[in-house]
Amino acid sequence: MRRFLRYYWWVHDIPDFINTVAEMQGLDGPFSFPEKLFQKIWLRGDFDIARAATTEGRAVRVLHPGKWNLLGGPDFKGAQLQMGDTKVRGDVEVHLHERDWAMHGHANDQAYDDVVLHVVLFPCAEKFSHGRDGRQIPVLALLPLLHRDLEEYAADDAMESLANRPASRVPEELGGLAPAEIERLLRCCAELRWRQKVYFARLRLARLGWESACHHAALEILGYRFNRAPMLRVATAWPLSAWSAVEGTADEALAAEENRWSVQGVRPANHPRVRLRQYAEWTRERPDWPARLGALARTLPTASGAADGAAVDFRRTHELAKLRARLAREIGADAVGGTRLDNLVCDGFWPLLAARGADGFFAWWFYWPTGDLPPQVTGALRALGVFTHHAKPACHGFAQGMLGWLLARENFTSRVGCGT
Repeated sequence: MRRFLRYYWWVHDIPDFINTVAEMQGLDGPFSFPEKLFQKIWLRGDFDIARAATTEGRAVRVLHPGKWNLLGGPDFKGAQLQMGDTKVRGDVEVHLHERDWAMHGHANDQAYDDVVLHVVLFPCAEKFSHGRDGRQIPVLALLPLLHRDLEEYAADDAMESLANRPASRVPEELGGLAPAEIERLLRCCAELRWRQKVYFARLRLARLGWESACHHAALEILGYRFNRAPMLRVATAWPLSAWSAVEGTADEALAAEENRWSVQGVRPANHPRVRLRQYAEWTRERPDWPARLGALARTLPTASGAADGAAVDFRRTHELAKLRARLAREIGADAVGGTRLDNLVCDGFWPLLAARGADGFFAWWFYWPTGDLPPQVTGALRALGVFTHHAKPACHGFAQGMLGWLLARENFTSRVGCGT
């Protein structure tokens, strides 16, 4: 509960009646959590649906979240829900706080007469919001049900936005710097990205414990950004022990989320059916893989924490290719390979191990192969001469540093544009 309460001390509303924003304290200072992002969380079902219940205590089952309404009126139209034993159909309104319902004038607006559920982020004491003539509208608070920290949702949303924007001006903006200055800047940004990833991993460990944290992280990463939410629900519904003990878990999990998978634009290799079956093979062969990961980490030589040398020298000295093959075989039973394996290692294994208290993983993380990244990022790094084919191979740290720099630039531009 303390994880949730810490947000109350930092929340400030900006009631512009268009987009409410919560300003909260994060790892490296305040961060914004807009109501629009919260609407995305509801739309994607990116929370523990199985535990959803109104503040009055009725279980809520989301059959369909409704159609996202970006115009006037309720945020979601035509939602299909089951509250307790009763199926209801109607609209859903989403706010950060229950009090926003009255502040925005919905209580006396006939456009909101068909609202059947008021979804809020922060828990409240109110059992109902009230429509015209005192009609009671159940309230559902999602913060205790979220799979991740609010700052992590905000960071991922920023990354998703960045992935859809060109980075063509990067060489122009950074090209005036000397090569050594560019690398120094990117290393600094990479260190901040690493610190953030370890911080999020530490939160996950505190909430779930080592085995479950590894299990959740693996399925989330296998889901890629398109199917992260349903993969996390699968991880919650089917713990690691279920995968090794029961045949057909992958197909059962696939069917349970059949209406929530995103497959449009997803490459065949990233289809949820493929990834779930890979994980089934992985856990069948290595049911104790989190314990194996911890044991393997203790055998690794200590790597420089500064990551201040050349990638090609580090990889040769520490035999990184052999370690990659060893992780794939001993931890993952060779079920997952290619760039997705690299994402598992860099977004999952190394941050979790560092969050658990192990030292020396920043350098491993920095010099590891890039994994899946927006192509404009690697393209910009090649244009700047940070990556070349042989002397300067593509490595994860510089790519993450570029992402960090782009995010900082985006944040600065948006704040200047808003006059803040």
